[in-house]
Amino acid sequence: MIRQQPIGVFDSGVGGLSVLREIRRELPGEDLLYVADSAHAPYGDKPTETIEARSLAVAEFLIGQGAKAIVIACNTATGVAARVLRARHALPVVAMEPAVKPAAARTRSGRVGVLATRQTLASANFARLRARVAEQAEVLPQPCPGLVERIEQGDLDGPLTRALLEGYLAPLLERGVDTLVLGCTHYPHLRPLIERLAGSEVAVLDSGAGVARQVRRRLAEAALLAPPGRVGGERFWTSGELARVAPLVARLWPGAPPLASLPEPIESGVALLREGA
Repeated sequence: MIRQQPIGVFDSGVGGLSVLREIRRELPGEDLLYVADSAHAPYGDKPTETIEARSLAVAEFLIGQGAKAIVIACNTATGVAARVLRARHALPVVAMEPAVKPAAARTRSGRVGVLATRQTLASANFARLRARVAEQAEVLPQPCPGLVERIEQGDLDGPLTRALLEGYLAPLLERGVDTLVLGCTHYPHLRPLIERLAGSEVAVLDSGAGVARQVRRRLAEAALLAPPGRVGGERFWTSGELARVAPLVARLWPGAPPLASLPEPIESGVALLREGA
């Protein structure tokens, strides 16, 4: 029966839907639960304790819904809270890693640009990843404050979003970057705009497909893959205002099931953190 239980996925907002889409392609027979913690987005400008507490609380909610595995579909939450979640829970916890390694292998100019939040770029995880490819490529980090907020507001191609992106891409392109890594799960929703602005000579990579393959591997290792022949479904929750978030979810996930409000308070994450999770 455990094999038929769902996979729980969460992000600070709608960004993780880009990862959920890849998981659905890779694992069509799995039931998927998704939480957009939109009332607390973006995580990228929050204190570490807040990110840990929210991650703990949302993961506990998903496990309470029967999740057999947790996917942290957020680079910021990965850098801050993955260790805490793995220490607390025995079930598989799959996290994000910016696609820096494949980008370093692909670049011809030897320069790779990484678009991400300040928290992600300041994390120890990113520092280790950057050091690992130092002999292959120069990795140029570009923090993108304000970009997640534009996406959460549904502005995927408007003048304000375009202006932000132009400002963030310009220094990277001037340095000769020929490969861009989307180091935030929100940013793949802007891929068409990013590709237009960067030009056809610049490759744009994200890690969604790789994470989906890792989910498959981890479930297979634990004998938790859903039985063959199933057609999986989805359930979505948000901590944000339904009237604001629901139209955006429907736009990014055509045919999405009705969006439900995340039961609150789930601020128990703070208590869990203080218990030494």
